[in-house]
Amino acid sequence: MPQVASRWPFRPTARYSRNLAEALRAETVGGVIMLGATVAALIWANTPWSDLYDDLRAFEVSPSWLGLGHMDLQHWASGGLLAVFFFIAGLELREELTHGELRNPRDAALPVIAAFAGVAVPALIFLAISAGEPGAARGWAIPTATDIAFALAVLAVTFSQCPAPLRAFLLTLAVVDDLIAITIIAIFYTDHLEFLPLALSVLLIGVYGLLQSRGFRSPWVYVPLAVLGWYFMQRSGVHATVAGVALGMLTSPRETRDERPTNAESADHALRPFSAGVCVPVFAFMSAGVTLNGSALGAVFEDRIAIGVIAGLVVGKFVGVFGGAWAAVRLGLTTLGDELHWREIAGVALLAGVGFTVSLLIGGLAYPDPAQFERVTTAVLIASLIASAAASTVFRHRVRQRARAEVPE
Repeated sequence: MPQVASRWPFRPTARYSRNLAEALRAETVGGVIMLGATVAALIWANTPWSDLYDDLRAFEVSPSWLGLGHMDLQHWASGGLLAVFFFIAGLELREELTHGELRNPRDAALPVIAAFAGVAVPALIFLAISAGEPGAARGWAIPTATDIAFALAVLAVTFSQCPAPLRAFLLTLAVVDDLIAITIIAIFYTDHLEFLPLALSVLLIGVYGLLQSRGFRSPWVYVPLAVLGWYFMQRSGVHATVAGVALGMLTSPRETRDERPTNAESADHALRPFSAGVCVPVFAFMSAGVTLNGSALGAVFEDRIAIGVIAGLVVGKFVGVFGGAWAAVRLGLTTLGDELHWREIAGVALLAGVGFTVSLLIGGLAYPDPAQFERVTTAVLIASLIASAAASTVFRHRVRQRARAEVPE
């Protein structure tokens, strides 16, 4: 058995701590806005005017000269607005690789192993429960994703004084989780591929990355390159959110001599409020409107695909994330350090079961049938509610423990 190779948490730089704090504030607010959009969609979809909601989602905005086929508002939200969300995820991943936990493989062991285990175990549970159902295998990736905005919002409300390393662990876990999710989308949910548009997209994204590496700063060049890279990625058949992640990761975090904001900081400052306040809430509003009467809920619990989604998110995420973290420590790859406790890791593992945004995105790709997608959407909402409640219980108990420990004898 190898000796302990590193000690968690790592010591973050001042720059990383500042950027982490800004990210947490924005994502927390974004989580609240997204929750409001979700509730609004659920209310509208369960009123006598639900047909208007369905008509809004199905309203097509697809000029023939764009060559994108039939794109309704729901598809624009998932393929267009979410590309901005994944661009921010790409920025966060590049920041983690440059200044955060992921810059040192030994320091990255705890969240990275937890993230990979938190993807594998839910997928296996889903496949075990849904085995034999027609087309069930296409949805194996639905319970593998963690929604960072919702998760951080729950953490902020229930454990506002949590140690900074715990927030860093959750953020890193979610960033790695997003990278795995977008890789899964690119590989497993591309039904047709057109090589010329894909080559053009790769070329444009490559030019974007080359200019970033040379220190070029003008957004008037980067914005057209990014939009065209997204457009040709969409035309190629690969989900356009892949372009968002690639562009984000290629945006330079290199500091300048005159101490101006880096390209990554400028892009983050400009786009994060738009992503958190518009892109993700609009996607949530367009996706979350499902019927919640007795017969609809009964259909969910009679559908093994939906049950697999709930079990994968609630049970699989907890077992995977907590088990992966425990294995990383047990194998001597890292330690928790003095500032973290296993109960707090357990709370984060439960919180990882809040799989709203990316789970719904993958659900729509896996099951184009509206009835099946509605059952899957309802399952994701139920699982996210259960995971949030369970994590809140753990964190509130931990708050009381910490308060008792701080009381003098």
